[in-house]
Amino acid sequence: MSDSPQALAAKLAELCASPALAQRKLRFMEVCGTHTMSVYRHGLKKLLPANVELISGPGCPVCVTPAALTAQALAWARQPGVTLVSFGDMLRVPVARDSLLQARAEGCDVRMVISPLEALQIAEQEPRQQVIFFAVGFETTAPLSAATILQAAQQRLKNFSLFSAHRLMPPALRRLLRDGPHLDGLLLPGHVSAVSGADYFAFVPEELALPAVVAGFEPAEILSALLMLAHQAAARVCRLENAYSGVVRPEPSPTAWAALQQAFLPADAYWRGLGEIAGSGLAIRPAYAAYDAAIRFGLPEAGLMEIAENPACCCGLVLRGEMKPSACPLFGAVCSPEDPQGACMVSSEGACAAVYRYEKIEDRG
Repeated sequence: MSDSPQALAAKLAELCASPALAQRKLRFMEVCGTHTMSVYRHGLKKLLPANVELISGPGCPVCVTPAALTAQALAWARQPGVTLVSFGDMLRVPVARDSLLQARAEGCDVRMVISPLEALQIAEQEPRQQVIFFAVGFETTAPLSAATILQAAQQRLKNFSLFSAHRLMPPALRRLLRDGPHLDGLLLPGHVSAVSGADYFAFVPEELALPAVVAGFEPAEILSALLMLAHQAAARVCRLENAYSGVVRPEPSPTAWAALQQAFLPADAYWRGLGEIAGSGLAIRPAYAAYDAAIRFGLPEAGLMEIAENPACCCGLVLRGEMKPSACPLFGAVCSPEDPQGACMVSSEGACAAVYRYEKIEDRG
């Protein structure tokens, strides 16, 4: 029988009190928004030793999608005959006092789905509408977007296209760890690794000299991975370990990875908080240009693409692990899940939303 979270926390505390670690401050980053939400939902930070700090990284796809891309989707949504479809969180992301949800309230045809295949069904059922799916996500959700493009091509649909805001994790981690805060190890995303394979992240110990552990999402799985990171820190070694081997294999998922490679190719992309990163996005391959919204409908005028982020919002610093959500001057005062001022408070995987929802009021200062 596996250890309970309490037992794992006790082992972690014992290890961190040992001579190898007692005088060290260990800073581990979880780079998956699902990990972030699980950590706060289950109060795992309260179980950590005083010399272990767990900070959140850029693992929320809604959060890292820049305002300019949402503005682009908004411009299309307001065109006659267009149905703009996306995940629910994207509808609420604020862009200069505007949002896709606001556009829907004004009468635009903006719809929420939980899968891009639903957008394909809308296109089939409403052939007079031009259906655009605003696709966000990392390697986890990109294969389903890819499969949707391939199916649209197979069916020769003429009224479906996809706007890709998909992002790839390794280039962002390279940028973050080159320019960002000092870290002692990474808690790697289990969902991404289930698609990409654990070896996708071998560069973390090999190039960046950091311990790295692929983790599941239950409390015991997260604490077990943190214990593995602490053991590496104590031994002063750097390697890639897989604490989610029941789901994640070393190699990629053949079907998912093949679909992703067939429909997309890497492209330069802009991330909120990290800036433009070479090869960090996924563009639709030229062979499927008929299903690329950016090509079919054209990009908005340059001024729209230069929309600045809210200067008072500290989402960028939060995503880089340089600021705790509660340190943002907007947090809890004018920014809340009911009235979000930034994407990190909107998303169900955002660090600000997690802290607001699960931390006590007195801990928010």
